[in-house]
Amino acid sequence: MYYFASDIHLGAGDEQSARAVERRFVAWLDAVSRDAEAIFLVGDIFDFWFEYRRVAPKGFVRTLGKLAELTDRGVRVVFFTGNHDMWVGDYLTRECGVKIHTSPQVMTLAGRKVFIAHGDNMNIDGQPMLKLLNRIFRSRTLKWLFSWGVHPDLALKFGHWWSGKSRKRHNAADEEAVRTGRGGGFNASLTEPLVDYARQYAATHDVDHFVFGHMHFPCECREERLHVVNLGCWEKSPSYAVLDAAGEMRLLKLES
Repeated sequence: MYYFASDIHLGAGDEQSARAVERRFVAWLDAVSRDAEAIFLVGDIFDFWFEYRRVAPKGFVRTLGKLAELTDRGVRVVFFTGNHDMWVGDYLTRECGVKIHTSPQVMTLAGRKVFIAHGDNMNIDGQPMLKLLNRIFRSRTLKWLFSWGVHPDLALKFGHWWSGKSRKRHNAADEEAVRTGRGGGFNASLTEPLVDYARQYAATHDVDHFVFGHMHFPCECREERLHVVNLGCWEKSPSYAVLDAAGEMRLLKLES
């Protein structure tokens, strides 16, 4: 079995809420690891992560310990960076045994071609400001300058402030979607840009399943041979996807 989750946003919100989300995530990791061939973490696992050469953010002890335990047991854990945790270095690989991908990947799993990406920089040609921010935050030069010129305490303070602004934008979009009837639960059209991307990609590539995060709405789209799964944010609508041995993928709500 192959499992997929995204947008846990560890460390977001007040300390009590953040700890509750982390405990729930660790419990999920423990449960699915019993029959997991691999676990795919599809971005924004951390609400903010900036890794210096010799300094990593404190906290997340339960998560990091569980990841290390799983990989020590031989469970493959694959981490796709998102827009909140794109600044990972080699710490998660060295200490936790996690495989890191910083770009979309097409993998053959259970005999199926699966396209996996966080989705934050896809289908954004009509959003020049977002494209500019993507270039800025992904610049290796600026990352190096930031790491050498900004004290870790200030970097984390800035990062959590910026991440909070991002969550507020998502929450506003969620509320607007519900108000206008465009969203809610497993049936949200806010994921349409990613579905459009999948349609265009599938027109010239052989892909059985697409898996995205980022939009915070858990939903599935099935059109003829196209199958797109968008994973939900664990703060509001925790969900995960599972790909079974027969190559069938399902999107599931995480039960309380």
